[in-house]
Amino acid sequence: MIKEEKVNLENETHLNQLASVGQIAAGIAHEVKNPLTAVKGFLQLLQQESDSQYINIAQTELDNAITTLNNLLQVSKPELEDEELQSINLAVEIESILNLFQDKLYDITVVKDFKDTETLIVGKKSQFKKAFFNLIKNAIESIEGKGTITLSHALQNNEVIVTIKDTGAGIPEEKLALLGTPFFTTKAEGTGMGLTQVFSAIYQHGGQVIVESKENQGTTFTIKIPLRLQMDKGVVRKLNLIYKDSFSIRDFFLKNRKIFEERLLDEAINVKDKIEEIHKIGNINLLNNAHKLVMFVVEEREHELISFAKQEGIAWAKHSLTLAFKLEWVHAIRRTLWDFLYNYDIKNGSESNRDSFFALEKKINELIDQFFTHFFISYSTYKDELIEKQRTLVENLSVPIIPINKDICILPVIGKIDMIRVHTIQDKVFDEIENQHIQILILDLSGAAPMDGEITRQLLKIIEGISMMGCKTIVTGIRAEIVKSIISSGVGFMNQAEFKGTLQVALNDVIYNHKQPQEV
Repeated sequence: MIKEEKVNLENETHLNQLASVGQIAAGIAHEVKNPLTAVKGFLQLLQQESDSQYINIAQTELDNAITTLNNLLQVSKPELEDEELQSINLAVEIESILNLFQDKLYDITVVKDFKDTETLIVGKKSQFKKAFFNLIKNAIESIEGKGTITLSHALQNNEVIVTIKDTGAGIPEEKLALLGTPFFTTKAEGTGMGLTQVFSAIYQHGGQVIVESKENQGTTFTIKIPLRLQMDKGVVRKLNLIYKDSFSIRDFFLKNRKIFEERLLDEAINVKDKIEEIHKIGNINLLNNAHKLVMFVVEEREHELISFAKQEGIAWAKHSLTLAFKLEWVHAIRRTLWDFLYNYDIKNGSESNRDSFFALEKKINELIDQFFTHFFISYSTYKDELIEKQRTLVENLSVPIIPINKDICILPVIGKIDMIRVHTIQDKVFDEIENQHIQILILDLSGAAPMDGEITRQLLKIIEGISMMGCKTIVTGIRAEIVKSIISSGVGFMNQAEFKGTLQVALNDVIYNHKQPQEV
């Protein structure tokens, strides 16, 4: 009981600190943001007149500053966010967030202990998603090389308790009390805003944040969220949208484009922070592409939608963009689209016509499913072709047949030879002899590692096959350890190939003996 009172007192103190800092930060942010926004406008005008790299740099830095101020405003006055309460399954949301980090978890083991996974809490979903995104991101970034992240979810004493434990660098004890303070960070390039948002979001929902950490041993964040009365699932919100009796669905979406973007960004909160990064990497404008997809869907332009899906699949595969972000983005588009269609139906006065509405629902879902199908086929096809090209490149590098003239080629074998490489050598050599009509193949083993008996026998079979195809093999560069390996295996090359001490000696002899008659 005493421990619980101490934790509550610490939380209340921390909350008061955040509130005080937040009030000051909000005032500064408001005062600084306005002139920065004006400067940005003038820079955009200058950019139209002169394409200077210095203006571009200034624009980028200004955007970074404004983003920081927006983040500061968001965490200092979260109650200003226009987001409604809804039922949230934290276990499901955490699973979805983990998918966004698949490309960063190769050396990190994720252990999950999820219980009471049907339990729902009530809150602002976007805030929770961003909070847990930041916590998982911090856990991953705290680990250098291999490590473990353990996630748990359970219902205890009318609270949903989530723990995120990592085996990372840990946090010095004297700095634990400062966690969540704007601009305080233990990272070299961090801003501190991520944890500030975490504390603000959890406290705003009446929850607790408990941090335990030891340097070089890791950190554990324990999040406690009290249960509240659950809300009805599937309630679609009535939105304040522009509508005229003459509006088609297309007109409705075009006129309310800005509101659509705002709601879409709220739905896809974790993709929101990746928009600029994705644009820089792949020159992909997610918001513009979202509007394209919506127009193709509501106007039922199926062929254009399929072509667009294929282009998107290639673009995401070409730049190796994380698929989980695309999935979350398109699902967010689908949810936002349905909110708008519901509101259009109400304003159009046709909500009572259930048959037409369900027919529309079926058609739109089919079109979005079409988009997903062709996107993934295109993505997979591009990746498969890329893998095949890389495989061919690796084969060519591992079996580089170098032509000296139309009759003579060199095959330098470098490094270790295993069974896979032996079969690759066999296929490549036989194909090249047939296609290029090679008369002499110089097999240089000066860079090869010692071979075991089975590899030696397979290599002898290849040399026998070369002889059967009417091509002569000259073996060069056999080192003492390779000779010992050959002798110990009981396999001989003497009747199958000619031997020269070095590649240079072989080339001198071969070129001299194969001069054209007119050159003699």
